[in-house]
Amino acid sequence: MGQHKKKLSLFAFFLLTVLTITLKTYFSYYVDFSLGVKGLVQNLILLMNPYSLVALILSIFLLFKGKKAYWFIFIGGFLLTFLLYSNVVYFRFFSDFLTFSTLNQVGNVDSMGGAVGASFKWYDFVYFIDIIVYLFILIFKHKWLDKRAFSKKFVPVVMAAAVALFFLNLAFAESNRPELLTRTFDHKYLVKYLGPYNFTVYDGVKTIQNNQQKALANEDDLTKVLNYTKQKRTKPNPEYYGIAKKKNIIKIHLESFQTFLVNKKVNGQEVTPFINKLSSGNDDFRYYPNFFHQTGQGKTSDSEFTMDNSLYGLAQGSAYSLKGDNTYQSLPAILHQQQGYTTSVMHGDYKTFWNRDQIYKHFGIDKFYDATYYDMSEDNLENLGLKDKPFFKESANYISKEKQPFYTHLITLTNHYPFTLKEKDASIPKPDTGDSTVDGYIQTAHYLDQSLEQFINDLKKKGVYKNSVIMIYGDHYGISENHNNAMEKLLGEKITPAKFTDLNRTGFWLKIPGKKGTVDHTYAGQQDVMPTLLHLLGIKSNNYLMMGTDLLSKDHNDTVPFRNGDFVTKDYKYVNGRIYSNKDNQPVTKKPKDFERRKQQTVKDLEMSDNVLNGDLFRFYKNPDFKKVKPSDYNYKSGPKGEEKKK
Repeated sequence: MGQHKKKLSLFAFFLLTVLTITLKTYFSYYVDFSLGVKGLVQNLILLMNPYSLVALILSIFLLFKGKKAYWFIFIGGFLLTFLLYSNVVYFRFFSDFLTFSTLNQVGNVDSMGGAVGASFKWYDFVYFIDIIVYLFILIFKHKWLDKRAFSKKFVPVVMAAAVALFFLNLAFAESNRPELLTRTFDHKYLVKYLGPYNFTVYDGVKTIQNNQQKALANEDDLTKVLNYTKQKRTKPNPEYYGIAKKKNIIKIHLESFQTFLVNKKVNGQEVTPFINKLSSGNDDFRYYPNFFHQTGQGKTSDSEFTMDNSLYGLAQGSAYSLKGDNTYQSLPAILHQQQGYTTSVMHGDYKTFWNRDQIYKHFGIDKFYDATYYDMSEDNLENLGLKDKPFFKESANYISKEKQPFYTHLITLTNHYPFTLKEKDASIPKPDTGDSTVDGYIQTAHYLDQSLEQFINDLKKKGVYKNSVIMIYGDHYGISENHNNAMEKLLGEKITPAKFTDLNRTGFWLKIPGKKGTVDHTYAGQQDVMPTLLHLLGIKSNNYLMMGTDLLSKDHNDTVPFRNGDFVTKDYKYVNGRIYSNKDNQPVTKKPKDFERRKQQTVKDLEMSDNVLNGDLFRFYKNPDFKKVKPSDYNYKSGPKGEEKKK
């Protein structure tokens, strides 16, 4: 008689599933996620954090009998794998992790199909090998499975062990990162210390709390924020106050532009020759090389939001998508009420993208020139939508017909990930970094530069340039840290965490009629633009709630907070829990005297801004200088040209 073959028990299948999911998670930590792990304690935390929730969830299915129990464990394992892999793909594009809030932005995926597609990698099969093997066993080799039930009295023991492991993990995390769950804004920290699965649970709890915050908010919450922002106010610079009263305002949004491109040459050719000229200090523009983006998961929409509201985007998701029904006191509405401006936005994408057609009404924007106002024929399209040259050409015609004084905001598209360009539009050779994203970025940035030059020349021809304040800014980084190896080849230097923070400079160019250009090395962020512009127009800002301060004020606050809780100053930067000198990007051994004050300001800024948005606090504000906007007064009709592409 042959020996009876030993079958795979349910508990063994459970352990195998937990082990393979954990191994995949480790693989993602070291291959796809940039978590900034350092030291023995952080590596130990990384080793233990995937187990607890995976084991706890899958242990529930040990209570079932027979083949059904195996299938439930398999399905649970598949869903956890799907969650992990979704985070991997999302991280490659956004350098962030999925949250419940971002699921509300899923409508944007159709318009960003190319960008999402570029986030898949050849080795992604690693994440699904175990799924394929287990599925094969369940369907074709189920005789290998031991159908006997697992002893139910041991299930609570397994669950208790998983819970105990979680609290051990949390204890290590809190010892290494105090106030992790209460004062941490950076999702990378949370995933590093808790793992992607526990992070999802944490995010769910935070999402519920934030949704409840609006119902519980009251005028006292608003008073606290107003008292805080009053302390931050600065006196306007008398040399500039009111100098641009009732001048036209043209705000130009350079998609994914980073200032390392300024004066950068590739194969002996300048990447951005026109922007180089604007940055020289010898043109009409005041150039701020130490100007940083402050966006979170909302990226482009966050930059728009911060520039027009002097508030930060949300820690999870986009304010445009999640807080589109809030009450606001935005720059366009203030300009209309105070000095009779007509206001508009021009963009070569369709108006529903990022919920713009709804939130713009709450900002008091009069007209939205979306894709339906432009020639959207196939030859004019690239990547996400209308190419910048035809966009600027048609926009210049619309601007010349705007009722003055006007405020108009132009949003470009071509220099967007994954940075594709047809050969006929490419007029600079690609570098050879071996990374298609970085190589393509050089070509699309060069095209953007040419488009901007064409537009500025058109404004001059149409007689609009001279009488206008022109603001140009990069909205957020274009090259994420996932491409650091290629960037090191391009820049010829090591990309450390401190250096990557330097690369978050996106630049700000400001043309003030009657003033000569210069290079201003002031440290600033997107939150500072709104108060700066109000003072240039001679609008008193005392009663407006703003987190930023006037760039031209002698009392300007030069702490630049980032959405993840890091910050930068003119002397040093705080990144991933460490302080680095700006001179050489080396760690600082002695804590600067003003460090705690600036760190507390960063935390307070983010908390207060979040309170405003989550509590919809502007609804309580009776501002003597502002009349609440009625969204129903605005209706964005479609233009006569483009027809939305069939999805």
